[in-house]
Amino acid sequence: MGVVLCNEGGLFDFRDPCVRSSWSSILPAVFVFCLCLFSIPLPAPAQKVFDVLTRPFRTYLTLDEAEALDTEAAAGDTVNSDEDSNLKPDATAGPQVPLWRTLVFVLTGLAETLCWLAYGSYRLIESPSDTWGAVRTFLVAGSWLYTVFRPIVRPQATPPSDLFALYVVLFVGALLQIGGVVYDHEVFGDSWPSGAVLVALSGNLAAVGALLTVVLNMPLAVPSKRVPRAEIGLSVSPEDYTSLWGWITFNWVYPLIRRGRDTTLDEKDVWALSPTMQSRPIFTKFFSVQRSTLLGRLWAANSLDLLLDFLLTFVSVIFNYAGPFFLKRILDSIALETPTPESRARAYIYAFLAFVCSLCKAQADVQHLWFGRRAATRIRSELMAAIYDKALKRKDFSGIIDKGKQAEKEAEASTARKSNKQRKREEKEKAEKADDPKAGADVGKIVNLMAGDANRVSQTISALYFIYGAPFEIIIAGTFLYQLLGWSAFSGFFILLAGWPLNSYVARRSIRIQKGLLSARDKRMGVLNELIGAVKFIKFFAWEEKWIDRALDAREVEMQWMIKARVNSVMFYLLWTCAPILVSIISFFTYVMQGKELTISVAFTSIALFNMVRAPLNVIPAWIVQILQTGVALNRIAVYLDEDEVTPQVSSLKTDASHPPPADEEEGLGLENASFKWNEVEESTDTDKNGQGKDEGKITNGSSASSTAAVSEVGITVEEAPTSETSLAEAMDHRFELRDVSVHFPEGQLSVITGPTASGKTALLMALLGEMTLLPGGGRIIMSKNPSKVDENGLMHAISYAAQTPWLRHQSIKDNILFGYPYDEERYNAVVECCALKPDLDMLEDGDATEIGARGVSLSGGQKARVALARAVYARTRYVLLDDPLSAVDSHTSRFLYERLLRGPLLANRTVVLVTHHVELVLPGAYYLVRMLDGRIDTQGTIKDLQAQGVLEDIKQDAAVEVQKEEMVAADAPLEVDVEAKKPGDTKKPRKLIKDEHRETGGVKWSIYKSYLKASSYWIWGFLASLVLVSQVLGITEKVWIMIWGEAYGQPEDAPAIHAFRSFATREQEVQVEGYLSSHYHTHGFHGMFAKTGRFGVNWPDAVQHPLFYVGIYAAIGLANGLTSVCSTIAQYTGALRASRILFRQLLVTVVRATFRFHDTTPQGRMLNRFGKDVETIDSSLAGSLQAVNSSLANFFASIITVAVVFPWFLLPAVFIGLAYRELAIGYLNTGRDLRRMESNTRSPIFSDFGELLEGIVTVRAFSAERRFLDNLHRKIDTTTQMWYTFWMTNRWLLLNFDGLGALAVLITTLFSITTLGGGAGMAGVCITSAMAFTSSVYWACRFWTALELDLNSVERIVEYLDLPQEPPAIIESNRVPAYWPSSSDNNALVVVEDLVIKYAPDLPAVLQDVSFTLKARERVGLLGRTGSGKSTLAMSLLRFVDPTNGRIFIDGIDISTVGVHDLRSRLTFIPQDATLFSGTIRDNLDPFGEHTDAECLDVLQRVHMISNSPSSSHGASASSSRAASRPASVQGVERDEMVDSLSTTTTEVDSKTTISLDTQVSAGGTNFSQGQRQLLAMARALLRRSSIIVLDEATSSIDFSTDAKIQATIREEFNSSLLLTVAHRLRTVIDYDRLIVLDKGRIAEFDTPWNLIQKENGIFRNMCLKSGSFGELETAARMKAESDNLI
Repeated sequence: MGVVLCNEGGLFDFRDPCVRSSWSSILPAVFVFCLCLFSIPLPAPAQKVFDVLTRPFRTYLTLDEAEALDTEAAAGDTVNSDEDSNLKPDATAGPQVPLWRTLVFVLTGLAETLCWLAYGSYRLIESPSDTWGAVRTFLVAGSWLYTVFRPIVRPQATPPSDLFALYVVLFVGALLQIGGVVYDHEVFGDSWPSGAVLVALSGNLAAVGALLTVVLNMPLAVPSKRVPRAEIGLSVSPEDYTSLWGWITFNWVYPLIRRGRDTTLDEKDVWALSPTMQSRPIFTKFFSVQRSTLLGRLWAANSLDLLLDFLLTFVSVIFNYAGPFFLKRILDSIALETPTPESRARAYIYAFLAFVCSLCKAQADVQHLWFGRRAATRIRSELMAAIYDKALKRKDFSGIIDKGKQAEKEAEASTARKSNKQRKREEKEKAEKADDPKAGADVGKIVNLMAGDANRVSQTISALYFIYGAPFEIIIAGTFLYQLLGWSAFSGFFILLAGWPLNSYVARRSIRIQKGLLSARDKRMGVLNELIGAVKFIKFFAWEEKWIDRALDAREVEMQWMIKARVNSVMFYLLWTCAPILVSIISFFTYVMQGKELTISVAFTSIALFNMVRAPLNVIPAWIVQILQTGVALNRIAVYLDEDEVTPQVSSLKTDASHPPPADEEEGLGLENASFKWNEVEESTDTDKNGQGKDEGKITNGSSASSTAAVSEVGITVEEAPTSETSLAEAMDHRFELRDVSVHFPEGQLSVITGPTASGKTALLMALLGEMTLLPGGGRIIMSKNPSKVDENGLMHAISYAAQTPWLRHQSIKDNILFGYPYDEERYNAVVECCALKPDLDMLEDGDATEIGARGVSLSGGQKARVALARAVYARTRYVLLDDPLSAVDSHTSRFLYERLLRGPLLANRTVVLVTHHVELVLPGAYYLVRMLDGRIDTQGTIKDLQAQGVLEDIKQDAAVEVQKEEMVAADAPLEVDVEAKKPGDTKKPRKLIKDEHRETGGVKWSIYKSYLKASSYWIWGFLASLVLVSQVLGITEKVWIMIWGEAYGQPEDAPAIHAFRSFATREQEVQVEGYLSSHYHTHGFHGMFAKTGRFGVNWPDAVQHPLFYVGIYAAIGLANGLTSVCSTIAQYTGALRASRILFRQLLVTVVRATFRFHDTTPQGRMLNRFGKDVETIDSSLAGSLQAVNSSLANFFASIITVAVVFPWFLLPAVFIGLAYRELAIGYLNTGRDLRRMESNTRSPIFSDFGELLEGIVTVRAFSAERRFLDNLHRKIDTTTQMWYTFWMTNRWLLLNFDGLGALAVLITTLFSITTLGGGAGMAGVCITSAMAFTSSVYWACRFWTALELDLNSVERIVEYLDLPQEPPAIIESNRVPAYWPSSSDNNALVVVEDLVIKYAPDLPAVLQDVSFTLKARERVGLLGRTGSGKSTLAMSLLRFVDPTNGRIFIDGIDISTVGVHDLRSRLTFIPQDATLFSGTIRDNLDPFGEHTDAECLDVLQRVHMISNSPSSSHGASASSSRAASRPASVQGVERDEMVDSLSTTTTEVDSKTTISLDTQVSAGGTNFSQGQRQLLAMARALLRRSSIIVLDEATSSIDFSTDAKIQATIREEFNSSLLLTVAHRLRTVIDYDRLIVLDKGRIAEFDTPWNLIQKENGIFRNMCLKSGSFGELETAARMKAESDNLI
């Protein structure tokens, strides 16, 4: 076209003015034409196709939409479509467009149009023959006309993209024209055009420049009415509202960096996230996206970002290659013998073009990285919220146990019978599947999904651009190579194909390893979770060593997987370091063998290109592994998200999401012909007949394949749990089901559910709540929750529930009672009063503001139960379900609760369903009664009907056994323990039990570096430092060798440009892979300093004749370099593994040995975060970051030295550029450090809250509080994302500024070179390439330094825990106790306490004051007193959990403060209130150190009546009749006559007892055993230890009468030879003891025999007995005891 239009000028011959003006007019015209074409409406079918094609390019969430969703959710807590419509108009009402802006656009455009039209008309008249000249001007006028109409037709307050692009094109055209005039004048000496033309050209340029300035200053968005304008840039992120210029330069980030440079940032300093990045709007939108797979949903929600990331990456790669392209042109221009003015001018133009390309590349980079980061941030939030949302809706699988071990044993037996080949094949298949994700995830795994897997997916997304860029680069480099070497270029690539099978083997292996590693990490976290949850219990028994070993064993398995992973990485690394070197050698070899001459230009250019291919080739395999591993993570999340959910009837979230419940839904609460079983993970398993004899039965699928449940006391309280326990010998499954239940609880009345232990009372409540699996058969649950519907009594149609094991949140007592409902003072006070909490709150120093630790750690059992009860009563709900709240309190309080609460105004008009044994107590106020037996309803009806039928008496009688137990619980409320009530005594604002997490400030201290270097061994780091030097030396050798090679050709004049190609795939990809950085990073610039004589006095052979000599030595240097890299990687891995092993061990030991106080005041999540995320960082990325910093600093110094030697002048600008770099880097490092630390700290609460929620999910769902918990999570995710995202934005700002500075440095160097270095292309090449190396190494040093500081933050957090307050030493070698100590022979002073004073802190009042007493051997002593009187403290001080401030304690003549705590605790036995069991077998629980024989273990199980002593088979209580159960299964086969036989639950003829043996599996926390069974096992432990002193903290938990009787009998019979000290809660327990100690306000008030104390007028003990309501009975018992001891 151009050839025809302009006479002799070619299309790209820009020296011709005609060509220049043609381009200036055609480009804008074509652009305007396209804009007009696309605005024409399409026909319907075409429009459909167009819509499908453009769907991925639509904005997922606009700012207006995000604000509307956010406001909407905040307003109504639900997302209803009708609300949606109300909100939209306000959000989308278009912002005001300033009139002046429209006027500027229109008037300037109009003036330009008229001028160009006038000029065109003038041209036509002046020279009619030059029609093309006139047409050109009319085309420009047409383009300008578009700019006139566009602002009028569609005015916009934000930058119009079409106008902006058009102005840019017009600006380039104007620049081209005016530049051309100057060039012609300066280079060719043409005369200047007329003044008018110059003015017109300058004016045109100025006008377009001015318009561009106006557009650049327009804001990206206009704040809506909801956004306070004054807050933008303070608390509101300026990101959305910055100007276009601010966005292009990333200037909007700078105010934060300026603030962070000199001050430590706090959370309030960091502005909030943009609504388009906030968790709630993103998740709400994500939730509405329906696709078949999780990957599909993520793509649908993030396609625009991912596509833009993809496209801009290509743009970036193209601009990246433009740099070397222009560099070659520059060097060609100045390499001429006699440079002409024209060649020099051209060199200047190329230099500026190269500069512009560098800036464009920087801009493309920063934009594509921003889109990638936005996708990553959103995906992270979407996945975390989806996992949490699922947790709120999935069925509760908490009671399920790990059956893997049993299955293994069974499998072993069957495998033994199979042929070898078959066995091997099965083993291989099993190994392949071993760590595949399975349903039924436990708490540890779910938390891992959120912490690890969601993060991995988002990290991969943010770095996906390596995958896009690498193939594109290889294609470009391949094309250049083909031009140089022909087909021989590709002969080298056969190496890659040959290596592919090995590569794919390594890749496959890495996936298997990754699965194994994740699974091992889950298991290790499971063990730690259990350990930290039960750490107090472990200390009671002095089992720390056993547990530390157990955790270290799990860790060792994980370490073995990590070592495999590292070996795999080294193989990969070796493969890919050597490949590019081999490729270039083989290509050269082929080229020479074809007889072609390998000239210097071919050799050097192709070496540069091969080096360029090296990086993308390295990226591809590493990223294949990365993507496959991310696939594993995504699959784990997808499996979890597909687990079974509860019905919409149960989950308020599902009701919200679908539709509010229909108005005509059946009222009431009940069940209709329904049968239920416990939730279990449905697996299709073959029924395996491996029973023997009469016990033959089938194994059900009631077990989960989950790893060890990771919570020690799962907060779900269910009486009879899913079970699949088998002994090794017999496999029999006792499955509990509720059968054919029909019940309708009368509205507004009190209904009572009673029945023997394990008959299904709790199960009935669970069934009503929808927490059990409804079996098919037409049954249904009658229950509706609709909190928005309120009846005439002001009650919501909703449920409140008090579980049997209370689930309390880690908040104040008041917040626990309010549970998110508004505070109504009058109602609140009434609730506290009626739940008998007032006396407790009066005693607590901070009253209801007292903070409850995790799991209610600072309250006693009865207090927990009443707080949970108060929560259920406070909510204005129509239905109240109470699971046995009366059992945890004494008779006095239960009467108070009955009169004031159950019959009081608070529960009037409410349908109350009460599970209780106190039938007699509540009967007068009850209306309806249900009696459960064996999972069926035995009797039901109104009290009147039942009375008429005469059934009521039987029920009363059966319940009387249970009631008798309650009567015996004669300790009133003040007797309950309160572990922490009176510890610290500040009277300031409520004390925080849990301190806020500590955050370091300032740079990472040198001591932290030292801790890490020491842990990973100084030798290894010395070795690595020397490798860095070797690598740099090899780099210089390579350059020198190429110089010698060049000289060997003998014609240096022909030496073409030596180009530096910098690959686009920079080093960042290696940060991602395996978390490690390979240690050497080269910018490959090759320079020859050519001399005529042989270098170093050697007469080198002629390169033309002996090309292979040079190729060979070049190859040797390359391979040596590769080998150095591999060695450094191996060393690095070795150091890293050593450090993670040592630091993990130190951390574990310190945390386990920390004081009680620390464990009470530190949330589990915080400790687990240290063991999880921080340990993982040290495992994976830390050593790499440190080595990367070393390498990049070495590169930096090497490049500076090179430049200084070759071209000292460069040091002048380098100083200024260096200062600018320093300024930017300091701002970035200081800000980034604070942001990353805050991000670590804000991450902990997400996980500790998540763990807490999973434990109390049944309660949360019952209260319909899921939405509130989800909103809370959104807030927490936003806080942590805010830090994370802002950190990455500061990083992008740094990248852009560094790239800009780098481009400037290269431009200055280039201009210097062109001006000063006459006729020396080689020298110029060296300078320019070194300048490039200089800038990139500074940037990477800075990047890696931040990464390093961030990783060291993890070391910092671990080191912080290495200084925790520790308990006294476990063993004092110089003071070991004798083997017989403490002796139980007739010792009249076995325990002597002298003047004991105990304080919890020096500044707090004493908890115990001047306590002195002496206890004899074999005596039984009760310890009594009101809450806070110091009972527990005294008991604890015997075990040295608190050391005395004054006074001493002697046990058998030895002062206990002089012996190690392990020696002390292992000789005494402490039986705590709530017995904790651990995952493993019963044998592991009884005897963790394996010190006793099986016979001894079985013997103690028989003695505590866990198993019967019939030799053939030992039947016992259903080992798993209950999870976290309270009322345990009754023990069978022992005292049949005195118990209600309540276990024939199965309707089949199979004997329904489950066997308990030493190999019976126990789930974490023992949740598959009932509370009574757990207590019996604790007794068995104590018996096995045969201690001379036993301290028993009596259980307040609700154990049924028969089990309680057994426990008391066991204590009386079995502990005769020991001194028994009981912290009593029931007077009945201790009334027949030898002596009683009564404490009051920290002093001993009374100390005598029960008979003497009960006789003492106005005595504290006597008053307690009088208040208990069974004084006569107690007095008789005391008298009998006194008589038997011959005291009266």
